[in-house]
Amino acid sequence: MADLPKPDVILVHESDLDGFLSGLLLQRLARELFGETPRLEAWFTHAWHQRPLSEPSAWVADLAFAPRMDRPGWLIIDHHPVAAQPRRARLIHDPAKSSSLLCFELCRQHRPDCVNEATERLVRLSHVADLYLHEEPDFDEALDYAGLLKTYSFWNLYELLDGEPEKLLDHPLLEVVRTRRRVEDPLGLEWSRRRIEPLTPEVSFVPVVIGNGNQIVHRLLQEEAVTTPVLLTLYRQPGGVITASLRSRDGQALELAQRLQGGGHPNAAGAALPRSVRTIPQAIEYLRQALQPPAPTAIPQAGMANLLESFDASLRS
Repeated sequence: MADLPKPDVILVHESDLDGFLSGLLLQRLARELFGETPRLEAWFTHAWHQRPLSEPSAWVADLAFAPRMDRPGWLIIDHHPVAAQPRRARLIHDPAKSSSLLCFELCRQHRPDCVNEATERLVRLSHVADLYLHEEPDFDEALDYAGLLKTYSFWNLYELLDGEPEKLLDHPLLEVVRTRRRVEDPLGLEWSRRRIEPLTPEVSFVPVVIGNGNQIVHRLLQEEAVTTPVLLTLYRQPGGVITASLRSRDGQALELAQRLQGGGHPNAAGAALPRSVRTIPQAIEYLRQALQPPAPTAIPQAGMANLLESFDASLRS
């Protein structure tokens, strides 16, 4: 028997391919190890923070380790930055690997026969899309696969694939995503390009009405269409919560997301805005204030006098 706790539940991130593949792979591994298929739950980040953690044992993937998850019998597989190390839970963590890649490696370690080349190819695409590795040759293909989750949603695809992730490889629905990319993205790109709105010297807001927002922002970053290093899009989630998605090319997105109490990766990060922010115009105004660069710390007048006195003394010595 593997040195893994038997999970009462598997908990993953709902909104992307990385969480989707992580959940299906962990469900399969648990079934292989323990002869039972544990319940799978998928959570958007803002709702996840409110969920009680009452299960004695759980496997968690792509939801970022937090101290409240530091519980005996809990296994966390993740790649987001961590502020503290667990003392009771087990954490499998590598910021250079997507969560689905870490789950794939866990499967291969404990039950090599439960994954294959098709699984590995899917995980590779998820890894490229989730870490936003725009220099990789299969980046556009990876975004098409990631777009399946955005278009058809987590649970619809789960039912369509019967919980078997390999069925997603070369799926006919990809042609729909590719056609939409060819038709919608150019239209959306031109519309969005004309309406980019700088919020601060560091970030600009990109409205999106049609097309894949990630692809549109990627093209704008490639073209250096704006002077700000970070581009931000806004989305209304179920329940009315507005989320911000931030993208960059040189690692600045994560730092801005952290100012909003969010997280992610250096070039692909996000955050949920406060529930008091109910509309996109309100969100823009909130972000304009919240993302202002920190003001330089002023030196008190007495402190300045002491500083000058010390400087003069150093010159005389």
